[in-house]
Amino acid sequence: MADPKRIEALPLVGRITDYLKTGAPVDIRKIVTNAGRKDILDPDFAYREEMGKGIYETQMAQLQLQLVRLMHDVVTTGKRIVVLFEGRDAAGKGGTIERVRENLNPRSAYIVALPKPTEREAAQWYFQRYVDWLPAAGEIALFDRSWYNRGVVERVFGFTTEPQRNAFFRQLPGFEQTLVDDGVILVKLWLNVGRAEQLRRFLDREQDPLKQWKLSPIDVEGLAKWDDYSRAIRDTLNLSHSPIAPWTVVRSDDKRRARIAAIQTILRACDFAGRDDAAIGQIDPLIAGSPELLRD
Repeated sequence: MADPKRIEALPLVGRITDYLKTGAPVDIRKIVTNAGRKDILDPDFAYREEMGKGIYETQMAQLQLQLVRLMHDVVTTGKRIVVLFEGRDAAGKGGTIERVRENLNPRSAYIVALPKPTEREAAQWYFQRYVDWLPAAGEIALFDRSWYNRGVVERVFGFTTEPQRNAFFRQLPGFEQTLVDDGVILVKLWLNVGRAEQLRRFLDREQDPLKQWKLSPIDVEGLAKWDDYSRAIRDTLNLSHSPIAPWTVVRSDDKRRARIAAIQTILRACDFAGRDDAAIGQIDPLIAGSPELLRD
């Protein structure tokens, strides 16, 4: 007998295909429909094919060892690290976080993926529920979305008012300055995915029974709000990129290159015993860098 809860989720399946056929811009529809599995869909992307599996696995193995050394140093010295993973839906945040954490002790390196605020949380100071999840000495907190929801998702879907957003951006520099002044190592990553690639990834989720659970009404409705997202993203990065808490934009149309660059960025943000800069490697400037790298 079918699970009723499973049946309730199925109406979202098919909505992505419907958008491809009737809602997507003609140029995006053609790109997605005609592309090969390994093709890079964004014509502005620096590479035409994804990173080869062999090269990726070799580099990733070296980076995993460096992450383990970082974790050991964090526990030994009492460092505190906060890494924010932000980006559009299907930009690769979850997969990148898993690659960061897969060989680390989950007691010391944990993922923060907060649900919709409760009624009580919605009545608190906006940053309060995030403060509860900040790391203690010897811990790494990996935020799968963060307080930046207020600047992007909440703005696009009308979940926040303009006065609330203005208050958020006034308080934000002081909040992040306080974290850094208190010794927290703050790394902010914005994963940037192209429109055609995002749509292809949603189609993959729709067609894979093991990934259909990832689809949400926000995902489906957000497809038609690409331009609204773009404006909100640019405004947010412009208002929150600073020397004390800079953003690193990671172009993630190629998941392999994006994961490599994201981990390199984290490792290079921290001094730790046994750090091997040669093993970490140089960050590809065509993949990761300042907000000027952002593309709509």
